[in-house]
Amino acid sequence: MPINILMPALSPTMEEGNLAKWHVKEGDKVKSGDILAEIETDKATMEFEAVDEGTIGKIVVPEGTEHIKVNDLIAVLLSEGEDKSALSKATPAPPKPAAPVATPAPSAPATPPTPGPRLVEIVKPTAEFKQRLNEALVRQASSDDAGRIFASPLARRLAREANIDLRSVLGSGPHGRIVKADIATAKAAGPRPAPAAPGAGAPALAPGMTDQQILRLYEPGSYEVVPHDNIRKIIARRLVESKQTIPHFYLTIDTEIDSLLGLREQINAAAPKDETGTPAWKVSVNDMVIKAMAMALRAVPQANATWTEGGMLIHKHADIGVAVAIPNGLITPVVRHADEKPLSQISSEMKDYAKRARARHLKPEEYQGGSTAISNLGMYGIKDFAAVINPPHSSILAVGMGEERAVVRDGKIVVATIMSVTLSTDHRAVDGALGAELLKAFKRFIEKPSGMLV
Repeated sequence: MPINILMPALSPTMEEGNLAKWHVKEGDKVKSGDILAEIETDKATMEFEAVDEGTIGKIVVPEGTEHIKVNDLIAVLLSEGEDKSALSKATPAPPKPAAPVATPAPSAPATPPTPGPRLVEIVKPTAEFKQRLNEALVRQASSDDAGRIFASPLARRLAREANIDLRSVLGSGPHGRIVKADIATAKAAGPRPAPAAPGAGAPALAPGMTDQQILRLYEPGSYEVVPHDNIRKIIARRLVESKQTIPHFYLTIDTEIDSLLGLREQINAAAPKDETGTPAWKVSVNDMVIKAMAMALRAVPQANATWTEGGMLIHKHADIGVAVAIPNGLITPVVRHADEKPLSQISSEMKDYAKRARARHLKPEEYQGGSTAISNLGMYGIKDFAAVINPPHSSILAVGMGEERAVVRDGKIVVATIMSVTLSTDHRAVDGALGAELLKAFKRFIEKPSGMLV
């Protein structure tokens, strides 16, 4: 039987992707592990490998196609001994159910409101735009899968047999996936109530304005509609999730960075150079901020935490996410074990991450995980700001610019270079006192940076 090749889910948050490039053509023989195509996800461009052997019988989706749903058919693989006549036996991908259409209850008839201006009538879009807009409206009408539970088929079956609600189980597999061992642990722990559905027991959130309500406020033809791409939609959903589900708490502190700037200059001056005069490293202030935050987490381990409904995760390593701006959004690659790495290695990793992030070539394991993150807008002249926590992190440090300010020292007014930082914390995991202790440790490493070298 021919084998369907489907659009893969290359990350837990992936709903659709773009088929950037095929590495094979019809008639090519492939084996397990061969690169079939390059897929653009919401975060990166990744290679898609074959898992079966055979011959490419038909390429269903041409390269360059955008917004292909996960599990949509993209190609057909012929098994050993089959030819193209077998393609008629290929099983088509199951159609996706249409979004349910809400109908008023018979007992409570209501006069439908006069419909507002349709978006397609106002902007006179192309046929392609109409199709993309209709798909977006269908997805909006459908239930959102932000609460989707990732579990292996075996774990789901065992949970059903044991009458265990998967929402009450903490997954230990890759990316929090629930596996067989987690069900065994849940059975041993005894029954526990399932978590309440989002919003249960709390006042319902006021609905936002609809597209039609917004469009009525503007003169037709006075604007241009730019459809959201995958990155922007994911960022928007994650930000709403963060602000609605995480109780943010903010702490701000000023740090003197003159000693840090002096040490940075010495470190960079000591870098060996190759025959072209290029130094082996060039440490930035941001690299030193990453190191200081990692050392602070090691000094205050209770703040190196992640909240879950089942218990607090206290991390053994300081893995620091660093926000990197990319076209139409941002991504947060993670520097693993940053507390154990020298500044030169952190600097080298960040340069590599930033380069590959902008080319969308990061792997999921390079931007997922971590317990905190750093967002630095100092290079844009921003003095201070408060950043939004990136779930499942428990905090994020917003770093402003270093500027000369008048400070009082020993009763005299002197000039010092001051950098303001604001720590946003998940108050469930890092409360005010613990957050203050973490910032105090961070300030100590920033103002006495030689402590980061020992």
